[in-house]
Amino acid sequence: MNAGLAGQPGTSIAYVSNADSREISVLDLDHRSGALSPLQTVPVDGTVMPLALSPDRRVLYAALRSEPFTVLAFAIDPASGQLAPLGSAPLPDSMAHIATDHTGRWLFAASYGGHRISVSPLAADGKPGPASQLLATGKNAHAAIPDPANRHLFVTSLGSDQVMQWRFDAATGQLTPNPVAAMAARTGSGPRHLVLRAGGRQAYLLGELDATVELLDVNPEQGTLTRRAHWPILPPGFAGKAWAADLHLRPDGRFLYTSERTSSTLAIWRVDAESGMLTLVGHQATEQQPRGFQIDASSEWLLAAGQQSNAVTLYRIDRDSGLLKPGARLPLGKGPNWIEMIDLR
Repeated sequence: MNAGLAGQPGTSIAYVSNADSREISVLDLDHRSGALSPLQTVPVDGTVMPLALSPDRRVLYAALRSEPFTVLAFAIDPASGQLAPLGSAPLPDSMAHIATDHTGRWLFAASYGGHRISVSPLAADGKPGPASQLLATGKNAHAAIPDPANRHLFVTSLGSDQVMQWRFDAATGQLTPNPVAAMAARTGSGPRHLVLRAGGRQAYLLGELDATVELLDVNPEQGTLTRRAHWPILPPGFAGKAWAADLHLRPDGRFLYTSERTSSTLAIWRVDAESGMLTLVGHQATEQQPRGFQIDASSEWLLAAGQQSNAVTLYRIDRDSGLLKPGARLPLGKGPNWIEMIDLR
């Protein structure tokens, strides 16, 4: 590992997986100046892609999508944000997405090629174990998202145009079928990623294949989803094959952001506080093929990665309009694709 200067209070730390150069970049973001600087480069033994943080932000998990399929765990130094190896465990497949449950005791993983999801135990110190449950899904499982109550799990199936709905027992780590097994998505939309609003009564679903974002109503007692409205995320005059990638709510809940890879743009959406309906604010040109981006906890900064440009750009977010002002740009390794962020206290 190559370490730079340690992060200081008043900073965010970003973790970026670089798939093709097989490394994780650790970056320091100074809130006062907007400076972005390399802090550490962590080499790994495989094609590293999806990342996930433990609920207490003390462990970073990284999935390798080359054989042998593995989840790596890294302890996060609370003072500097730097990573130290903690442990690893086998995964059943090449996983497109990983996430922890809200207790930090279980890791969910979605297999795009294997059409299934796994549940793996996590020890008290965050070390992962081999999968304890493996379940078939619809075609091309793409993300597994627990609800805020930690009682249900939603799994997007891009190839089947559905979002599967599971019941989850956090005490045992067991998933069981929901009486309503799935929400049918629009034909050809290709459900990819899902994010829930605070309170867990609404969610936004990204359609990869038709480049749309859809508002869903959530029944938190039953763990079911209902479609309400959808909007195209493509910029005006777009020509080509739509290829949506990622979406994130600003932590204060006032704005939603989506990325589209063919146009290399971020779309900015104002969220109605009561209804959850979206109003398009505008589009921001960004790094080439923005597969992943992330927003820091202060709602002030957005960091976007270009899978083809091999770089990240930092944007200052206007608090009232949601618009993005480009700032620091930093070259990284090859194929940056996933970002997680923490704040140093």
